[in-house]
Amino acid sequence: MEVRNHGVEPEMNRGFLQILVLLVLEKSMYGYQMIKSFLDLGYPVEENTLYPLLRRLEKNGWIKSHWEIEKERPKKYYIITDDGKLARSSFLDIWKRQQKIIEFLIMEVEK
Repeated sequence: MEVRNHGVEPEMNRGFLQILVLLVLEKSMYGYQMIKSFLDLGYPVEENTLYPLLRRLEKNGWIKSHWEIEKERPKKYYIITDDGKLARSSFLDIWKRQQKIIEFLIMEVEK
């Protein structure tokens, strides 16, 4: 029997990707570096998903960007801000609480 996810995975990935971005931007990176980094972790992310997220995070003040020219090509680098570090800490606290609840419920189901 095939299970249909009805768009569930993109919805669940939204918050997860936000946390990932705030974690990897502890050091300055440009978009393609992030995409490659996530792919190396086994978590493929498309450009049309990442770049709108980066714009939202920057609008929220959680990351900032600057341009650098490398080999005559401009690249936009991003890095987390102090406000972003506070947001990341809050998101991780929420994620840890949620994870504990899910683990508890899984153990209950498996009894």
